[in-house]
Amino acid sequence: MPYPFVLPTCSAFSFSSSFGCETHPSLPLNTSTYRGVVRDTLKKHKRLPPSAQAASLSLVVASINDYLRYLLAVDAGLSHRSPHAGADGEQVDVVLKSAPSIEWRPSLSESPVLGREPPRVSVRSLEHELYFALSTLANALSLQARSALQPLYVVSVAPPGPDQRLAAVTGATRLLLDAASVYDYLSQRSTSSSGPAPCADISPATVAAQKSLALAEATLLAVLKDDPYPALIAQSRNSQDKEWMYRAPEIPKVRAHLFARLCLAASEHAAQAVALSQSAVGDGGAGGGGDSSTGGRMGGIVRGVSGGSSGIGPGNSGASSRGLSGDFIKYIESLRQTARARACRFFGIDAELGGQTGNAIGWLRAGLQELGAESPGDGKKSGFRLGKLAKEWTEKREDRKVEKGTSWGADAGRLDEMRVIEMLDAKWSKQNDTMNTQLVPAAATLLAQMPSGRDIHIIKPYEPPSLDPVVLETMRAPPEGSDDFGNGSDSEDEGKDERPGVGAFPGARDAYERSASTSSYY
Repeated sequence: MPYPFVLPTCSAFSFSSSFGCETHPSLPLNTSTYRGVVRDTLKKHKRLPPSAQAASLSLVVASINDYLRYLLAVDAGLSHRSPHAGADGEQVDVVLKSAPSIEWRPSLSESPVLGREPPRVSVRSLEHELYFALSTLANALSLQARSALQPLYVVSVAPPGPDQRLAAVTGATRLLLDAASVYDYLSQRSTSSSGPAPCADISPATVAAQKSLALAEATLLAVLKDDPYPALIAQSRNSQDKEWMYRAPEIPKVRAHLFARLCLAASEHAAQAVALSQSAVGDGGAGGGGDSSTGGRMGGIVRGVSGGSSGIGPGNSGASSRGLSGDFIKYIESLRQTARARACRFFGIDAELGGQTGNAIGWLRAGLQELGAESPGDGKKSGFRLGKLAKEWTEKREDRKVEKGTSWGADAGRLDEMRVIEMLDAKWSKQNDTMNTQLVPAAATLLAQMPSGRDIHIIKPYEPPSLDPVVLETMRAPPEGSDDFGNGSDSEDEGKDERPGVGAFPGARDAYERSASTSSYY
């Protein structure tokens, strides 16, 4: 937790070939320059090993923010508006020369070939170019939150102190709320778009699902900040921990009922994200358009260009009609189950604090039922040893993923929550069997008594970056140079066409080719 997004890559594109600006002639050239920085940063980030990618996320976020300033200025110029809020801003006039043709490689769409990346999609709209940039920015912010939380789950080094843990959770929560703000802005803008999305990654349903997912993860982090049990379990599994030699672990009392309702709110947001992600699909071809409020001429431009075509470029072989990746949907469903199980645990803690040990054990077993795990009270002994070995192997594999910084946490914290529930169940069952001897109610009876959730976070409106008026004024000068990149290909396809002939020695391709003078025998 959060979800391990894979950042997309894009092709090169010359804004001067498709757009011209009468009031600020240097604007298309500068926009191409900053887009090239984004493309290069994303390419380098993807080629880094997983353990080194977290350090480059700040460069990705900074480059996208710089690019958005110029991209939004071009977007405002298509409507003959000012890129700054207010009526006193400097007006920008941008005209369309030809329909843009940009390629992005999506990362959340389902791939037609198992084990391969999704094919590239062709974007014929400046509005959808903006959607890809904003979506990449929000995904990078979520990855920054993920990297901030990684030290809390490493069991091969000394565990972080309470202050370090609080700082990590607080910083990750802030980053997730920033990502939710970007998703919310993108969702509001994409719902008014007149054309279909080129792929499921930037469809309105996907963006709304990612907003709900980020809000659910931020809500669970608000609970994790004051929840002592996950830290206690991680400390007990850490081989470098020596605190148990001189001090017993302290478990402070928590506001159990409040935390339970917060977890229920997170599960409701996750359930909404599941429903939206299952309905997300890219409906079309070469791209859609904007609307009169956000793109001015853009909607009519794109409708006239894309029509009913299936797209241009090698990456549109049916990928636009596919939905989201099954791993992404599975993660959201696991997060929903984990949030409900955590709510059951806090209801059990609240009951145990009130002296109702039987109800507390019932709530814990209801939580295991939500996780799809076998309850200790079921009396099933078949396959117990084999299941225990499989669980230990899964835990060791997850620990190695955390240490290497790869796709850890793909179960959305399900395994960690199961450890906490099993620890409390063993402790309270022993007390109930020896002293209290209270009846344990059925899980279905307790689940029917669950109250509604309670939200704690409010998504703040996203403020898109804008160009400084002084910088905008300097672009009234004519451009110096050109931004014609030729036929720019995707970062992963560079050099794939330069292959030696069959039977030729690598690097000696030219020696096997005929010259122009000997190309014909006659």
